[in-house]
Amino acid sequence: MLRHLMRLPTKQVGRKGKKLIRNGIAATTRPFLTLEALRPTVRHFVDQYSAVCQPDRVKVCDGSEEENQELIRELVKQGRLQKLTKLENCYLARTDPGDVARVEKQTYVCTEKKEDAVPTTKPGVESKLGNWKSPVEMEEELGKKFPGCMKGRTMYVIPYSMGPVGSPLSKIGIQLTDSEYVVASMRIMTRMGKKVLDTLGDEEFVRCLHSVGRPLEAGEEDVPWPCNPKNVTIVHYPQKNEIKSYGSGYGGNSLLGKKC
Repeated sequence: MLRHLMRLPTKQVGRKGKKLIRNGIAATTRPFLTLEALRPTVRHFVDQYSAVCQPDRVKVCDGSEEENQELIRELVKQGRLQKLTKLENCYLARTDPGDVARVEKQTYVCTEKKEDAVPTTKPGVESKLGNWKSPVEMEEELGKKFPGCMKGRTMYVIPYSMGPVGSPLSKIGIQLTDSEYVVASMRIMTRMGKKVLDTLGDEEFVRCLHSVGRPLEAGEEDVPWPCNPKNVTIVHYPQKNEIKSYGSGYGGNSLLGKKC
């Protein structure tokens, strides 16, 4: 069983939340981060995949301490985090034994030309330096996995910046995920929230889609660490500036900012 320690930053920010209803989906948001406030390109991305993944709720993350504490309390309640009493603001996460890192065989780079993604080998020689599939073939495969994958769960919209917000060397992305663990972890690993959206404006961004791949039927009890190890697929589309990850809640496979 794999273990992670989460050391959480401390900063107090107070905000009250509210709920919106759009197209039959409850959207829990902060007053200054609503779905309606998203730029058209970001909103289109969110609407596109909320229609595909069919979450019960959509929440735009603001990165505040209040929001973070709500997530931590929920993760503890779900049994996915355990507070370590001898350390300040530190938690233990135990993953499912089948949900592991370094799943190279299920990780792909998808480009129009194979030589743009992996080294060209001699006939009959299998490449050991990456896996390639055409975008068309991969989208057909993922088209059997993502539809309905977030039923019974919340889709979180995470605006993040890898590096200081506004730096010419930083990468801004929007990750969609159904994992509270991912949201809490992305807040540690990246700069996250409204300032990122303000800096992004109408510019292009890295599009990231992640799901643990375990939808919940009405009344179904969740498991301590939801995942779908037999169907894990992690895909990079460098020519489309997209990353998709399905079936794993493990940080190395689900924190997609590290892959942008």
